[in-house]
Amino acid sequence: MTFHSLQFRSRDADVDAWHFPAKPGRLDASGRAPVVIMAHGLGGTKDSGLTPFAERFADAGMHVVAFDYRGFGSSGGDDRQRVDLDGQLADYRAAIDAARRLDGVDPDRVVLWGVSLSGGHVLTIAAHDSGIAAVVALTPLVDGLAAGLLAARHTPAASLLRSTATGVRSKIGSRIGRGANMIPLVGEPGDIAALNLDGHREGYLAIAGPTWRNEVDATIVLELGTYRPGRHAASIRCPVLVQIADFDRSAPPHSAAQAAFRARAEVRHYPCDHFDVWPGKDWFEPAVTHQIFFLTRHLADSSTPKPDTPEVSGDPVSPLPPH
Repeated sequence: MTFHSLQFRSRDADVDAWHFPAKPGRLDASGRAPVVIMAHGLGGTKDSGLTPFAERFADAGMHVVAFDYRGFGSSGGDDRQRVDLDGQLADYRAAIDAARRLDGVDPDRVVLWGVSLSGGHVLTIAAHDSGIAAVVALTPLVDGLAAGLLAARHTPAASLLRSTATGVRSKIGSRIGRGANMIPLVGEPGDIAALNLDGHREGYLAIAGPTWRNEVDATIVLELGTYRPGRHAASIRCPVLVQIADFDRSAPPHSAAQAAFRARAEVRHYPCDHFDVWPGKDWFEPAVTHQIFFLTRHLADSSTPKPDTPEVSGDPVSPLPPH
């Protein structure tokens, strides 16, 4: 499927995006169709595994806008490879504004799609934007502190201390004008890296696109601990789908379940780890099928028949209450 290049401004950065046009179908209303806004997780780029999701949505009758955050991939921004959490939220909001102006897009049917770190971003944005029609959060990172504690259980203490020390030096260096300290985004167990559990490197490299770089500003090691987008979930008023990998060692499953409960979300569970829902993995097909079923059910015109429940693994279950 072909896509069109799209650029828009987000504060002080030029953001690069791809627009996948919707195929005509049952989601059309007065010549317009819904639009799904997509961005990657920690350190990811739009050419790293998002296209198979986007193509499936477009085939189902939804426009898709997939974009790179400031500082990553093909987008602008002076601070390269720096995960600017506030800036990424601003980029999402700018993408929403740009998508609503596209020909053939229904501005009242905007969907936010996020995975891992961006799975938390979309909860934050939807909680403060009553114009969002639906949210999909795939293996979302909703509590940075809980994620850090989970990683500490699987990471050698020396490696964790070295990564933290590098993050401190990077933060201090940036403040006094020495520039940031970079660390690999993914590494082997024991390496200094943002993600260094067994299988992380292989999982990320399997989806890495040509603009992806295996480096990130080390300050993210410190900043993630204070990021808690799950606390906004109770304020969301649109339909939400939360998809949880039950053996996730990167985005704590129970934290995601608690956020889902607060958001009154539909929940799907998959017996796998964090990267096993990506294209080429066993749980990609169930995950994307559930996403399309959820979105067509909530976005279709009320006069059209409801879609049948998909015959795939991962039946819906009730979210767990917090405890």
